Amino acid sequence: MESFLSDNAIYIVMIIVLIVWTGVFFYLFSLDKRLKNIEKEIKDEVQDEK
Repeated sequence: MESFLSDNAIYIVMIIVLIVWTGVFFYLFSLDKRLKNIEKEIKDEVQDEK
């Protein structure tokens, strides 16, 4: 197992980095979706007041 890790260290690092970037992407995607919903609610409230 130790020789596998030492021989393929760069691939393991690349997999970990890919997992982290995927997590960041999905977090930002969900955050954008929530912000769009909030912006829509605010826009609807402003239009209702007029």
